[in-house]
Amino acid sequence: MAQTPLVGIDLGTSKVAVTVGYPQEHGLDLVGVGFAPTHGMRRGTVVDVEEVISSIAAALDEAERMSGQPITHATVSIGGEHIHCTPSRGVVAVLRPDAAITDEDVFRVLDAAKSVSVPANREVLSATARSYNVDGQSDVRDPVGMQGIRLEVEAQVVSGATASIKTLLRCVEQATVQPVELVFTPLAAAKALLTRKEMEVGCVLLDLGASTTSFAVFEEGELVHAGVIPVGGSHVTNDIAIGLRTSLDAAELIKVHHATAHAADAVNKHVAWSKVGETGEEPIDLSFVAQIVEARLIEVLHLLREELRRVGRDGMLPAGVILTGGGAKQEGLIELAKHTLRLPVRIGTLALEVSGMVDNVGDPQYAASIGLMLWAHETPASTPASRRGGGPKPLSGALGKAKSALRNLLP
Repeated sequence: MAQTPLVGIDLGTSKVAVTVGYPQEHGLDLVGVGFAPTHGMRRGTVVDVEEVISSIAAALDEAERMSGQPITHATVSIGGEHIHCTPSRGVVAVLRPDAAITDEDVFRVLDAAKSVSVPANREVLSATARSYNVDGQSDVRDPVGMQGIRLEVEAQVVSGATASIKTLLRCVEQATVQPVELVFTPLAAAKALLTRKEMEVGCVLLDLGASTTSFAVFEEGELVHAGVIPVGGSHVTNDIAIGLRTSLDAAELIKVHHATAHAADAVNKHVAWSKVGETGEEPIDLSFVAQIVEARLIEVLHLLREELRRVGRDGMLPAGVILTGGGAKQEGLIELAKHTLRLPVRIGTLALEVSGMVDNVGDPQYAASIGLMLWAHETPASTPASRRGGGPKPLSGALGKAKSALRNLLP
């Protein structure tokens, strides 16, 4: 039987990125890449179904033509301000006569943690185990094979607004693709960008999107906290447009090609308006632009620092900050982040071997879609969610059957 390709669809506010490939012994072989601007999304949430369907279809068409493979199933990212991460706890009794803990017990205890009380308009997407407790023995990393009669788990539960989840699923389905799983964007990107050592000693992945910035904090190999900051790259563009009294298109060109987030680097630097397709008597003062960019990005970094402070990790993550997303390419951001967060900072690069169309996916904007492929490969249906990093809640009906069918074909 021919091997079924892995497909990741990263659906963001400003773009759709699709990657297609096959698992290799130490990485992935990419055979297709698709990219299209997104229309109909606002702050990570669908606001125009038809526009979003068209955007997904355009990216899928490009990926299918490049790979020569029809795309019928995919693992899809989800983001937006409606995503929340909260701690939870699950408890179950071990049922075997010999009191040996099995994968099934681990699955049941994490399922119990997913049963955390959420409002009727919200749905649990995933639950990730932080540690287990077996008959009072705490901080157990892997309880399988141990003996006990009471198994507990401390977990992080990621949930989202039911209406937003269902609308997103509808858009993907209408683009003729069955969504296998929905994965919170920074968790997907972490699969592709973070090393095991970084996740063990402690780090935070920061995904700077167009209208929101999402993050995920890891320590001892487990998810500690995650969330969404309601500020992104488009806010920087808007600030430049207002500050210079120019168009959004010109402001975007200035941001991408001429701006820096480190104001000290732009002193006495100017650029002609003709460089961004506009006219003006005085050249653009890049020092003034840098002050605008710096102020908005400092806001994002301060909000992240508040989130780290909430979970006791402010300045306490040795592996530092790993930047990804389109906003990660902003010149001067690394220096600004180091100074503001008091942590090491680097731009995320793929932490696995990728063959095939490597040149197409060197940009950080493809990290999440590649991570989605890894998520699908590393989380077969037979593996309990607690053992696989806490996959999203199984999709019901036809989607659930499609998921099972796909997973049975994976190696």
